[in-house]
Amino acid sequence: MQNEQEVKGQPIPGWITFLLAASCGIIVANLYYAQTLVGPISAATGLSSAAAGLIVTITQIGYVLGLLFIVPLSDIIENRRLAVVSLIVVVIALVAATFVHHAALFLTASFFIGLGSVVAQILVPYATYLASEEQRGRVVGNVMSGLLLGIMFSRPLASFTASFWGWRSVFAISAVLIAVLSVLLSRILPKRMPSRAMNYGELTLSLVTLFKQTPVLRRRAFYQASLFGAFSLFWTAVPLHLADEFGLSQQGIAWFALAGVGGAVAAPIAGRLADKGWTRRLTGLAMVLATLSFLLAFLLQGHSRAVLLLLVLAAITLDMAVSGNLVLGQRAIYSLGNEARGRLNGLFMSIFFMGGAIGSSLGGWSYAHGGWSFTSLIGTVLPLLALLYFFTEKKSGVNNV
Repeated sequence: MQNEQEVKGQPIPGWITFLLAASCGIIVANLYYAQTLVGPISAATGLSSAAAGLIVTITQIGYVLGLLFIVPLSDIIENRRLAVVSLIVVVIALVAATFVHHAALFLTASFFIGLGSVVAQILVPYATYLASEEQRGRVVGNVMSGLLLGIMFSRPLASFTASFWGWRSVFAISAVLIAVLSVLLSRILPKRMPSRAMNYGELTLSLVTLFKQTPVLRRRAFYQASLFGAFSLFWTAVPLHLADEFGLSQQGIAWFALAGVGGAVAAPIAGRLADKGWTRRLTGLAMVLATLSFLLAFLLQGHSRAVLLLLVLAAITLDMAVSGNLVLGQRAIYSLGNEARGRLNGLFMSIFFMGGAIGSSLGGWSYAHGGWSFTSLIGTVLPLLALLYFFTEKKSGVNNV
């Protein structure tokens, strides 16, 4: 069996990087299929428009809990086995989501979809164990670009699939894909047995200590929580806005979501530039870009083709800001320590996904009560808060590597 000492720090083969990137994209897509389907899912399960955001929020809450209580297990349990068991949970939940008709049952299935999909955040730090220090930023950027492409393609793929075969087919197809992926990973992925220095109780308690003693983690998590909250708010509300204001069908919404995929190009670029010491400058740029994206969305009024094209531009630049800053944040925290990487990643991801869950809830609520203007105004405030906190970075003495 390959142990941690045998795999870490070696040049990572290109096919392993591709496998990890593709796996992360396929897995994490499950968190976002419902974003562009909130309308038909709400109608089929009896949820009100104000509560539609719960469909995404419950999934993200499950993901947060998985990040806090499952991902840290990657520091004490053999990673391949942990990943495969978690994926089996996802398959069962996806099958349930395909067939249930009651809102409570669908939300329960959504919770377990989120809980098991944390496998993506076991595989990302696993890639850093394979990579040398010199290539870590590039490897994280490449794997994260696969994950981010999964996030961004999930929305248009879900919309296109639903337009042909109905929204339930999205979850059925995903169940088959995840089942196949489980078999592939169990047979192909190299084993990694971490050095077991503590039990699970000590491991979970150590999360509090790590959070208190790691200012870079706290800062980077807040930055990404603010940006991801804005991202989730946008993609929860914009399908409703596109249908109401522009009369777009499910296919039309899919084409709009497909345009946002262009934002994933920022991930590998950010990883390479971070390796050259550009982390701080790019972080500030990401926050400014996200703020301007939502400001543009706020100023757009009417339902002309020009307004729609500018809204597409806002979606692309917002996705660029969020994906680029995510890679910067992960590279910074992966540089903090070896043995705690799984826990550091779990804390980082859980905090910023809490921001995403809040953003999803706000998206459905704000659109139902104040329309697109109110929603985009809230979206402008979120990255602006991160930018204000960013300005205190030098004073705090925190070095974002």
